[in-house]
Amino acid sequence: MTALSPDMPAPPGKSRPPERRDPAWRGRLAGAVVALLLLWPMLVLTEFKPWLLLAPDALKPSLRFLADFVPPRLDAEFLALVARETWRTVAIATAGLTLALVLAVPLALLSVRVLSISALTGPMAPLPALVRLLVRWLLVVLRSVPELIWALVFVRVVGLGPTAGVLAIALTFAGMLGKVYAEILDSAEPHAAASLLRNGSGRLQAFLYALLPQNAAELTSYTVYRWECAIRSSAVLGFVGAGGLGQQMDASMKMFEGAEVATMLLVFMALVWLADRISAWLRQRLA
Repeated sequence: MTALSPDMPAPPGKSRPPERRDPAWRGRLAGAVVALLLLWPMLVLTEFKPWLLLAPDALKPSLRFLADFVPPRLDAEFLALVARETWRTVAIATAGLTLALVLAVPLALLSVRVLSISALTGPMAPLPALVRLLVRWLLVVLRSVPELIWALVFVRVVGLGPTAGVLAIALTFAGMLGKVYAEILDSAEPHAAASLLRNGSGRLQAFLYALLPQNAAELTSYTVYRWECAIRSSAVLGFVGAGGLGQQMDASMKMFEGAEVATMLLVFMALVWLADRISAWLRQRLA
């Protein structure tokens, strides 16, 4: 019995065998080649040389440092120090995110088109459009400067300590939160907010009673995620003198104390897990 070819029409009552060849293989192959051609100059420009990690001069001290990770340091005195610095790190992240929310929420509401009263019947009026554009530019400026740069600036202004870390996180995260909040609200169903605005409600009422209930779970999930990012950022900022667990980790790494570093890494993993659990619980409550 002759097997059916994929190119031959199937006779009545019989199905055509599935094609074994990917019909889009040429496009996929061309895309992979183009990606490789674009990536290779970048790797050359960045002097990406991972094989240097296997050089004897680098491999031996690295393995010795990693071997010190086991077991982690768990004596009472060090754990008390880690607990104190962990609390300071969480406080820096929480305070920075709170200040970021104070800045981001008003800026997001000003930049959301669905809350524009002048845009209900047509194009947005020139003045609200200009305000919206300026606010979006401000958000771009805030998030385009990394928190590490802000921290270096504030360390010079206010000195070493958590204040520099809080202000650095607040400014950078305000730009990120404002942009994402605005995009979430602009992509929401606009009819409820438009109805409230047409019936005389203000922008804040339209936000609280129309847009917020629709997007509460998504906004909350993203906010908790940014809190998790703020915890990690506060650790990085500690390396430039902004205080917290990162500053203690910097000191331990300089002394090649792998056991201490392992303990602090476990604490960071626990904090990220805690943020993930809080986010999941809040999404369930708001669903």
